This record gives sequence, structure tokens and C-alpha cells, in this order.
Amino acid sequence: MQHGPWQRLPLYLGGLMGPFGTVVILPMFPELRDAFGASSAAVGWGFTIYLLPFAAVLLVSGTLGERWGRRRTVRATYLMYAAASLVCAVAPNLGWFLAGRALQGIANAFITPLLVAGLAEIVARARFGRALGVYSSFQAVGGGLAPVLGGFAADVEWRWAFVGTAAVALALSTTAVRGEPRPETAAPSFRRLLNRPVLTLGVGVFAAAAGPIGVSVLVGVVARDELDLSGTAAGLLLLAGPATAMLAGPLWGRLLDRWGSRTAGIVASTSVTVSAAALALTSTPITLGVVAAATTGFTGFVVVVIQGVSATIVPDNRSGTLSFVLAFRFLGHGIGPVVWLPVLGASIELAFVGAASLGILTIAAFWAATGVTSTSRES
Repeated sequence: MQHGPWQRLPLYLGGLMGPFGTVVILPMFPELRDAFGASSAAVGWGFTIYLLPFAAVLLVSGTLGERWGRRRTVRATYLMYAAASLVCAVAPNLGWFLAGRALQGIANAFITPLLVAGLAEIVARARFGRALGVYSSFQAVGGGLAPVLGGFAADVEWRWAFVGTAAVALALSTTAVRGEPRPETAAPSFRRLLNRPVLTLGVGVFAAAAGPIGVSVLVGVVARDELDLSGTAAGLLLLAGPATAMLAGPLWGRLLDRWGSRTAGIVASTSVTVSAAALALTSTPITLGVVAAATTGFTGFVVVVIQGVSATIVPDNRSGTLSFVLAFRFLGHGIGPVVWLPVLGASIELAFVGAASLGILTIAAFWAATGVTSTSRES
């Protein structure tokens, strides 16, 4: 059952891809506007159109991956992601660019659910939280490298960011994940996911993503448009958050193992809600960077708890449950900018406080979902 860190390393490295692809375009909005002759709102769809199909496919990707076999599904997914990245790199207009981003999102829907499910199969349950903490640290590295490399590419040639993404995806296509195709009689059921704990958790995750754990988009826009930072400077400012999450990831995992899902979930969601609201008080690059770093660090705690709970609610369909819950998360991430960017144009303070306030629903959802889950396990 127990595998060493070197055997888990390929799974950890795969955690880089999703966050990197999601946020790499945040520091390059001005360059994309110039390249395609489009408005900020139109270019903003490059973020949203990645997340909406991503969220939609996540509803079924984990279960399909279990049926088809994790190993070959992950390999095919990375190859598709590489091809989609090249479409973005050579896009002659905004339409082609958005099509490539949508394909990236669809491919990415299969990565984290299958990798985390594979991790759950090779790590002892008592140490699963710690393994998730390390995985979340790698995700934070991906999220941290994205704005830096995206900002650097924006100052040189933004298309190179997507060429590099394609190369990394090709390299990761050799990742071996435990899990062969399952026969029809043993195929996991979608219906088992439609239960109270899973749906309650999904609602809370959606609220968090549309609110406090999704404010990095607002931070990026404020850094470029309000504080007038360059692409590279904005990328470095955004790097502080993922760096904090990367360093704190193992701690979050240990706290999840020690406190259990309910306490860890409530503490994590309360912390990120307060921190996101505090962004409304910032007015300089330094204060914005410090508070944004704290918010992203607590976001990592929330994500560790989400993945830990989701991977254990329905043990015979780990990937399916995780992908189903993550669908709510990334639907929230996709809708959040559409809601809060117009508010940001009118009032920065109202946008940050409004987004943070959704965290109250997340706190309530963790209380309800983990309580029902714990009861059902004991029975």
C-alpha cells in the first residue's frame, strides 16, 4: 500500500499543470487585448472559457476515467492538452485562442481527479492528508510559476507561454498512474454521487470559488490597471501567494490528518474569508501583495480539505466523486470574474468584500457535509 516519495513524484508533478494553465493568462491581458484588438471583457473570456467547459466535464470525467482506466486516460489527456496549447500559441484571432483555451479546460478536467485518486490508492489513509498537502504544494508551484512566466512572456512574446505549456504536457504524458479499465459489471455509478454530503460540499465549494478563493483574478487586474504594474511586476506580486501555499501545503495536510475534515474545513474557510475581505483595505503594491499572499495560502488549506473529503466520501469511485465536487469549484472560478470584474470597475472595495462574503456559505457547507459524512461512515 505504502509507496515512497519517488514513486509519488510523477503524480505530484502532474499537479502543476492545472493551476498553471488556469492563471497563466492573468498578467498578459493588455498584450492579448492588443494582439486581438479586443476589450478587457472579451479577453477575460480567455479565463472563463477555460473554466466553464472544465467544470462541465468534471461532472463526469473522474467516473469516465475510472471506467476507461486511469493510466491510459491520463496519457491521452496530456496529449490533448499539448495540442490545445499549440492552438493557443498560433491563434490568428481571439476566436481561435478561445477555442484552444476551451480545449485546454476539457483536457484538464481529467488530470487532478485521476491523479489524486491514484495517490489515494498508494498512500496509507492515516497519511493521506500529508500526501495531499505535498500535492497541493506542487499545485501552488504551478500557480506561482504561471503569473511569473506569463508576465515575462507578456513582456517578450506571450505566445511562448503556450509553446512551453505544450512541451511540459508532452513530457508528462509518460506519467504512470495505477488503474486499469474496469469491466462493465464493476463500472462506478454516476448515481451514487447524487447524495446529500456530496451535493452540500459542492455548493460550498462553488461559493468559495466564486468568492474568496477566486480573488486572484481581481488582484491581477488591480495590479495591472489600478497600480500600473508591468506584466513582470504583476507576475512577481502574484507569485507571493502560491509561494506561501507551496510552503504551507504540508502543514495543511498534517492539520487535516490531526483535526479531521470538519474542524479543518471550518478553520480553513473562515481564514480565507477574512483574508479576502481584508484585500479591500489595501492600496499599495506591498500591502496588496502581502494580503493576497495570505489569502492564497489559506486557499491552499481549503483546497487540501476539499480534495481530502472528496476522495474518501465514495471509496469505490474516488475519481468520480472528486471530479464531481471539483466541477462546482471551477464553475465558481469561471463565473466569479464575470460577476466581480464589472463590480471592480465601480468599486474595488465592494468587489473584494462581496466576493469574500460568499465564504460564509462555504463555512456552513463544511459543517453540514462533513457532519453527515462522518455519521454515515460510523454507521
